[in-house]
This record gives sequence, C-alpha cells and structure tokens, in this order.
Amino acid sequence: MDFNAFFDQFAIFNEIIILKRLFIVFIYAILAKGADIFIDRVLKILAAKTKITFDDKLINFLHVPICWTVFWIGVLHALSIQSLLEPWETVLPQIAESIILIIWLFAMIRIFNWMTEYYMSRAHERVKISKDLFMLLKNVIRIIVLVAGLLWLLGIWQVDLTPFFASAGIAGIAVALAAKDTLANFFGGISIFMDRTYKVGEYIILDSGERGEVVEIGIRSTRIKTRDDVIVNIPNSIMANSKIINESAPIPRFRIRVPVGVAYGSNLEKVEEILLAVTNANENIEKYPEPRVRLRTFADSSVNFQLLCWVKDPRDKGLQTHNLLKAAYNAFDEQGITIPFPQRDIHIKTSQVDAFHEEKA
Repeated sequence: MDFNAFFDQFAIFNEIIILKRLFIVFIYAILAKGADIFIDRVLKILAAKTKITFDDKLINFLHVPICWTVFWIGVLHALSIQSLLEPWETVLPQIAESIILIIWLFAMIRIFNWMTEYYMSRAHERVKISKDLFMLLKNVIRIIVLVAGLLWLLGIWQVDLTPFFASAGIAGIAVALAAKDTLANFFGGISIFMDRTYKVGEYIILDSGERGEVVEIGIRSTRIKTRDDVIVNIPNSIMANSKIINESAPIPRFRIRVPVGVAYGSNLEKVEEILLAVTNANENIEKYPEPRVRLRTFADSSVNFQLLCWVKDPRDKGLQTHNLLKAAYNAFDEQGITIPFPQRDIHIKTSQVDAFHEEKA
C-alpha cells in the first residue's frame, strides 16, 4: 500500500504531521488485529485438523509476537515519515526496534524451552541420560539465544563491540585453559549422547577390563556398577576415546558359552540331546535364536562340547551359566553319562624297590 499517495489526497495530514503518524499507527493496529483474527480463526483451525501437535504449539507461541510485530512496524513507519529532532530521530526508532527484538527473543526462548522439554524428554526416555545433563543442554541453548539477542540489541544501539569481543576472547582463553578437563568431559558426554554408544541399564566392558551396568551418564562422568556392587566413576573424556563393548546392544539378550566335557565312549548324540533339553527347560534362556551344541575338541581325558545359548538379560550371564551346569550335571548322572576328571597312574618297578630295601639293610 502506497501510504504517501494516499495521504497526499488529504491536505490536513501534510499540515499536521503528528496526526499523519497517529493515523499510520492506527492503520497498522487494524492490520495487527486482522492478523490476530486470521491466526485465531483460520490457522488454528487448520492446524487442529492435522495429526501432529507441533504446529498447534508453534502457532500458539507465534500468535502474540506476530501481532505485536505488525503494530511496532507501524510505529517505525510512522517515525520515518519525517525527520525528528535529535536525539529522538535516532532514539525512538531504536526503542521500537529493541521492543520488536525483545518480543521475538522471549518468543524464541519459550519455543526453545518447549522444544527441549518435549524432544529432550523423549530422548531421556529412550536413551535415559541423566537429568543433570538434560538440564545442562537446555540451559546451554537458552544462554546461546540470550547472548545472540543481547549482541543484536547492542548492534541496534550502535554500541562498538570490538573491545567486548577482544576482552571476551582473552577471558575465553583463560577459562578454556582453566576448565580444560571439565570441557573435555562435557563434550565427551555430548558425544556419548549423540553417538548412543551406551545408555543407562546396559552392560558394557571397557578396554581396561571393567565390566558392569551403566547406572548414570552425568555431566562429568559415567557411573558403572560392577558385579561386586561397586560404583566406578569414569570421566566422559576417557569414555569417549575408549574401546567399549556393549553387551546389551543392538538387542538386550547376551550369548553365553558353557563348556561341558564327557568321557570317551559316551554316546555323543545323547549328550547333545541332554544339553538341549536342559537348555530348553530353562525359562530364562531365549528360544530364538535356538540353543545349539557344538563339539569342540578331543582333549586328553574328555570329549569337550560347548553349549551356545542366549540369556534375556546380560546381568544373568553368571547365574544362568551356574544353573545350566548344575542341571547338566544332574541330567548326566541320571542318564549314566560320565564327566571325567584328570587322573594319573603311578607305576613302580619291583627291582628298584628291592634295591632300596637292600640299601637300608
């Protein structure tokens, strides 16, 4: 709309500039109300018909900022009609621009807060990162938005940011050197979260030999509970650069190998049937993949088999190995299958014994 051509038709607007400015603000106020009605009566109804809820929330957050932005753009337009006396020529437009920036800054903070609470909470349920790391990520996003808004506000007021950036650079170097390990652990935690290397409740083995259940992924460290019920704290910077075996991934079940030896002369097919029957009778052993028995070696005093099966939870690895061995022992005893053990026969020559007694005599 060409407002200047419209106002040229009314001489009173050219004579009384303040009246012209008020009329422009009034027109933009009507446009703001029209935007309010359009959002309320059209966009919200269309968004309500969709299956997703993201658009409904986004429209609710943007509704008020859009209406107020239209109004304050009208104020800026009104101020640009004719030059004002200093310092109002510069100050009033800067105030209007600052108000628009603040409106959108608060809107962006609300949107980011909602997005982090919504999506991060879902990520917390899936990955189960600790609440302190979750809150830290949320606060970091909020600080980034606030700092960006503050720098933009200073730019509107034409504040020279060169000394600020110079001092911030020096301070940043000092902080980075002082908090080098803390920052390394923090970014290590971020990389663990992004890569999904492991999550709470999973069993992992480190390259240093520690094995246990992940009980917490914190800002600084990861806590592992060993089979001795001892908590081990490992800095995230070390975890991010270590070789980690995740026994619970990609699926929770864990494969166990149970060695079994029987005596030579045993019926090997019967041995295999007994081991499979014992395994299938155990409710804590997965039925798929199916358990299997493999003949591995002919040892010095036994024929060695290996029972391969999967437990439903890695934490049951030791317990179910115990149960399977005990059940196999009882089943072999009932079926007459011998479990050998190392034996040594000592043969003594008679001539050597007699010579020994003669020396004593």
